[in-house]
Amino acid sequence: MTTETTASPAGMVSPTQAPYPAHLSGEFDPQLSRGLWLVKWLLAIPHYILLAFLWVGFVVATVIAGFAILFTGRYPRPLFDFNVGVLRWSWRVGFYAYAALGTDRYPPFTLARTDYPADFEVDYPEHLSRGLVLVKSWLLAIPHLIIVSLFTANLPFWWTTRDDMATAYQSSAGISLIGLLALVAGFFLLVTRQYPRALFDLIMGINRWVYRVLAYVALMRDEYPPFNLDQGQRDGEEVMPVAPAAPQPLGTPA
Repeated sequence: MTTETTASPAGMVSPTQAPYPAHLSGEFDPQLSRGLWLVKWLLAIPHYILLAFLWVGFVVATVIAGFAILFTGRYPRPLFDFNVGVLRWSWRVGFYAYAALGTDRYPPFTLARTDYPADFEVDYPEHLSRGLVLVKSWLLAIPHLIIVSLFTANLPFWWTTRDDMATAYQSSAGISLIGLLALVAGFFLLVTRQYPRALFDLIMGINRWVYRVLAYVALMRDEYPPFNLDQGQRDGEEVMPVAPAAPQPLGTPA
């Protein structure tokens, strides 16, 4: 069966049936350590250092690719593979340390695909619109960027301070929605040694939305990201709702 795509008047292309061509996956591990998540952020410090440099290269590569697309309609394959690799590396670290806590397996130091339980891939486009490259990252992506900011920006915490003049309310940097959900998952692990599957699927859906938008903003695809919270381990995975317990007949002992 073939799939079709539709285009909006603004030139935004979105699939009607086919999955979005940026694929994020994360394998659910039911045997996670009860307390290792408390120090994963510390163990991942070497990755943070390397990723800081890689993201500088990511920005430079995206700018160069933008000019190449503008004049040739093609994304240079070496730059494309590098940028996908940076996103893949970032996702593996996030899946391990702070954005999902989905595995205890330490992430590899590589841009290439491996057998790691978290992966990210973008289908290479043979041709990209030379006109859309001018407006995708900053104009067309605005609705998604607003939503992604709600997922990733720090939620403020408030406290009251008093002095001789007046009462002032101050805010400090807090924790993002993704970080908060991962923290809740960590407490479940600590107390029950169980990671609620529904919570894992939700976290995966939020991360999948974020990385699709990243791929679009980085000019890797012309297809507009869907406004869908596609939950589950892989794209298109059907998430089965938890069935409620059947009521017991009257007079039946609990």
